[in-house]
Amino acid sequence: MKDDRKTAFRHASQDIETAHQVPQTPQTQSQAYELAFADDAFLCRQELRPVRLQLELLKTEMLMEEAGINSTIVLFGGARIPAPAAKADARTKTLADLSQFYQEAQRFAQLMTERSMATGGSDGVIVTGGGPGVMEAGNRGAAEAGGRSIGLSIVLPHEQAPNAYVTPELCFNFHYFAIRKMHFLMRAKAIAVFPGGFGTLDELFESLTLIQTGRMEIVPILLFGRGFWESILDFKALSDAGTISDDDLSLFRFVETADEAVDAIDTWDNAGTRRGTIPGR
Repeated sequence: MKDDRKTAFRHASQDIETAHQVPQTPQTQSQAYELAFADDAFLCRQELRPVRLQLELLKTEMLMEEAGINSTIVLFGGARIPAPAAKADARTKTLADLSQFYQEAQRFAQLMTERSMATGGSDGVIVTGGGPGVMEAGNRGAAEAGGRSIGLSIVLPHEQAPNAYVTPELCFNFHYFAIRKMHFLMRAKAIAVFPGGFGTLDELFESLTLIQTGRMEIVPILLFGRGFWESILDFKALSDAGTISDDDLSLFRFVETADEAVDAIDTWDNAGTRRGTIPGR
């Protein structure tokens, strides 16, 4: 992160460098002597969690602003869904069959990125979780269209490197799921959800809940693959049971192809349905 602003005070980075050049003594080698903002062990203390949450929110926010990202198109979907060329290696036939959605995610990202670039490239920028599968397809489609895309990675026990198609200066890494989720949705103007597992379901229901409860503006939520979604979730049963309203079933639509998704975004009617905004936006 580059900071060209000039002040009358000495820059903090200069003091980090100077502090490391002092003679090595028991006093200067003590952790207590380390500058607080350069002390990793101190910053990772349990009492500093509120500061780490703030830093994780702020860093990504600042870099997004500096990059001129005004709004995004969100892609959620399974990390295990293979590209068609690799579907023979899928561990189940179902995963192999779902490889078609890798292509649709790639195509959808291409179409939306072309549209974004035609209006300056600051609106409707593709954002994914930065990993493999559907996420890779989204970043790949944006790159093939010649545009930028965002990757919001998270540190997991079995760490996966960001896919090669994320724009490097828009490739972020998170410790806190909650802050990552905020950055997924803070600028969202549409949400495309492809087949996936627990993580994808979590992201889908988080988005639906924010909209249902008026904490976020209504935006198009597009579920790719009606057959997949209706085989694992019975949305109508929730409505019939009265645990959601009939109107809540209109918060999302099923689509099968990228072209259908683009058309759904273009024809989405939000008239009179603005339920609120994410706090702080």
